[in-house]
Amino acid sequence: MSVRVLLPNAFQKHTNGAKELQSSASNLPQLIDEIEVTFPALKTHLRDETGNVRRFINFYVNEEDIRFLGNEKYAFKDGDEVLVIPSIAGGSWPDFAPNGNCSCCSYCGQEDCTCG
Repeated sequence: MSVRVLLPNAFQKHTNGAKELQSSASNLPQLIDEIEVTFPALKTHLRDETGNVRRFINFYVNEEDIRFLGNEKYAFKDGDEVLVIPSIAGGSWPDFAPNGNCSCCSYCGQEDCTCG
């Protein structure tokens, strides 16, 4: 069985430019483990400090949100296409951030916004 996994541009600096990978994972937990083994630098971007998938990382199977397919219980089928989509928010806005630097997105691992 083979599943095609498409990675977002935001992750490519952690994948040496790889945009996709082929996986034999049978479900989401196995797929996440495989991504982390293949691209160890992505681990902190996929999971929080407790090992849970970051709440702003979304997985789509054949353009359908995996949460509506059974989430971790969904069994991948041969030929499935999985999109990994990080919701990216925040950034830098000198007028609002006390120190001129605001980093409050799940992608960078700082989910608690400290901006003014």
